Amino acid sequence: MSEFEKKFGKYAIRNLTLILIICYIIGYILRFAPVLSGLLNYLTLNPYAILHGQVWRLVTWIIVPPSESNLFFVLIMLYFYYSIGTTMERVWGEYKYNLYIFTGLLLMIIASFLSYAYVMIMYGSDLGSTEISMLMQTISYVFSTYYINMSILLAFAATFPDNVVLFMFIIPLKMKWLGIVYGCWLAFEAISAFLGGNIYLFFAITASLLTFAIFWFSGGRLMHLRPKEVKRRNDFKRSVKITPPGITKHKCAVCGRSENDDPTLEFRFCSKCNGNYEYCQEHLFTHTHVK
Repeated sequence: MSEFEKKFGKYAIRNLTLILIICYIIGYILRFAPVLSGLLNYLTLNPYAILHGQVWRLVTWIIVPPSESNLFFVLIMLYFYYSIGTTMERVWGEYKYNLYIFTGLLLMIIASFLSYAYVMIMYGSDLGSTEISMLMQTISYVFSTYYINMSILLAFAATFPDNVVLFMFIIPLKMKWLGIVYGCWLAFEAISAFLGGNIYLFFAITASLLTFAIFWFSGGRLMHLRPKEVKRRNDFKRSVKITPPGITKHKCAVCGRSENDDPTLEFRFCSKCNGNYEYCQEHLFTHTHVK
C-alpha cells in the first residue's frame, strides 16, 4: 500500500460502479423522454460553455449516456458494465478502482479542452462566437462515458483473460480475445479518425486507451519481460512438474484458497513481493507487499 493510498484511500467512493450506472439511467430517461431530451444539451462536456460560466458541465457530462436507441440493448449494456465494474472494484479495491475511473474522467476532460484549442486554432479567426458555440455543442457529445466503459472492459479482459462470456448471447468467448478485438477496434477508430480529420474523436479514444495504458503498465505488467522474472517463472514451472499427487499447484498467500477450493479461481505471482508469493484474483491487487 502506497503512502498516498494510506492518506487518501479512506476517501474512495464505495460502489462507484453502481453510482455510474444510476447516472446512465438518469441520462437515458432524459434522452428517451421527449419533454426532457433537450436538457442534455446543457449537461454535456462543452469547454466553450464551461469557460463562459457553465462550470456544472465539468460534472454533469457523466450523466450523458452512450448513444443507443434500443432499450433492450441499453439494459444488457448496463448489466454487463455493472458486472465487470463491480468485479474490478472488488478485485482492485475501492481506492485503485476510484483512481482508475477518475483518471479516465480527467483525461476525457483534458481531451475535450484540447479539441476546443484545436477549433480555436483552426477556425477561430473565421467563425464568430455563435458558430463556435454551436460547433462545440455538437462536438461535446463525442466526449461521453462510452470510451470510459471501453477502458474498463480492457482492464477486465487484461485482469481475467481466461474468463468466458457469451458473445451475442450464443458464442462462448474468452475475455482476452474480446479485449483484443475491442482494443484493435479502438486503435483502428483512432487512426481512422485522425486520418479522416475527426480530431475530436481521436482525442476521446486516445484518452480511453491512455487510461488503460497508464494503469496497466504502471502496475508492473512488463515485469514478465525482465530476465530475473523469466528465471523465477521457469523455476516455478519446473517445480510444478515434480509436485506429488494430492498437493495443490496454487495457493493464495492471503486467504489460503487453492484450485481445489474453487477451480475457477485465477492465481498470479506478485512481482513486487520479495519471494515467490502467489495470490488469488481477489487479493492480487489488495494484499500488502512482502519486503
